[in-house]
Amino acid sequence: MKSFLAATRLAERICLVSLLLGMTALFAFNIAMRLFGGAHASGFHWIDEVVRTMNIFMVFLAAGLALERGKHVAVDTWRDRIATSSRIPLRRIIDTAGVLFSLYMAWVAARTAAFVFASGQQSATLSMPIGWIYVAPSAGFVLLAIRYGASLMGAIDRFSPQSEVAE
Repeated sequence: MKSFLAATRLAERICLVSLLLGMTALFAFNIAMRLFGGAHASGFHWIDEVVRTMNIFMVFLAAGLALERGKHVAVDTWRDRIATSSRIPLRRIIDTAGVLFSLYMAWVAARTAAFVFASGQQSATLSMPIGWIYVAPSAGFVLLAIRYGASLMGAIDRFSPQSEVAE
């Protein structure tokens, strides 16, 4: 399980860094074209939509890494105080609910993507099927489910404060 998580983590990092660098380069190029491109600048109107789509993917793909590092919003003191006083395995309940909810949301997003792909909707600017936008939440929620499952099985400890996840 640890090697699978390490490979997943590496693939996520590569995708996220590539998306961020690509977005930055495209946006910088777009600004330079608007400043210095003159009449040619209007030919690059598609960059805004590409950057927006890349940003959607970046947000959803980063959710799993954020969860693994304990960077999601949580009320830790309240959760831990209730778990201690009631002896309820609250962390396991949270992880189980997280796996189930994430898988459900991935399924909803995949069905939505399939519906939009089947409808033939396309971006007016890019002539790209709009269904690709709904692939991002599907992938992101699958990555979240993997992290919740790994936490449930004890492969990661997402509840401890940590600066970097061990490779």
